[in-house]
Amino acid sequence: MAIGIFDSGLGGLTVYDKVTARLPDQPVVYFGDSAHAPYGVRDADDIYDLTCKSVERLWDAGCDLVILACNTASAAALRRMQEAWIPSDKRVLGVFVPLIEALTERQWGDNSPPREVAVKHVALFATPATVSSRAFQRELAFRAIGVDVEAQPCGGLVDALEDGDEMLAEALVRSHVEALKRRMPNPEAAILGCTHYPLMETAFQMALGADVKVYSQAALVAESLSDYLDRHPDMCGSGTENLFLTTGDPVSVSDKATQILRRKIEFQAA
Repeated sequence: MAIGIFDSGLGGLTVYDKVTARLPDQPVVYFGDSAHAPYGVRDADDIYDLTCKSVERLWDAGCDLVILACNTASAAALRRMQEAWIPSDKRVLGVFVPLIEALTERQWGDNSPPREVAVKHVALFATPATVSSRAFQRELAFRAIGVDVEAQPCGGLVDALEDGDEMLAEALVRSHVEALKRRMPNPEAAILGCTHYPLMETAFQMALGADVKVYSQAALVAESLSDYLDRHPDMCGSGTENLFLTTGDPVSVSDKATQILRRKIEFQAA
């Protein structure tokens, strides 16, 4: 029985990789909307419409549970989807909450009032749409008080990673870190708030310095998903195959995905 993983492009492969390592017997269908990437420069209504269409395709593939392995979609569309669109027999989960739980050292399902936590100064690196949504700050406020968040919109970084231009991506990381540190010179922790960004985790860590703890989402999401499935085994759908689906050119997308995961990946047209 399959679960679905959705991303606007190929960044969600970082989540796919950790999920399949954590749950090796769990069929997974990955859907990348590469024809419309990047989402981070689109408006909220456009992101919502594209995300809903993509999730419906994963439902058609037998995935009753879909992970939005896309921070932009999680930030700009998930709450609206959960309030008015998702049927009662389906689930769509985002990637923010596991990250915030790790940052605030709270267990899953801990609904106690927000409290002070050890980390006081947090740098958030994300797409322009994620930054403008303030979804990270909103979710954090449910769990912690007294945390100063400085957000840096990382324009161009997803495009560079999707194009496989590592030199440009490294230069952009350095530029965005420098811009943030002019406003917050001494962050204690940094959130890589886009599933593409773990591909550049080393570059972020070097630019930030060894004393800054960098939080990356993929492993945290995989562990949270495993816990969720233990408690909700009925949420696996009817799908039985591992599939990679794309709205882009399957040959080109497959080549890029193979470079990212360093093993042969073959996408099919969605």
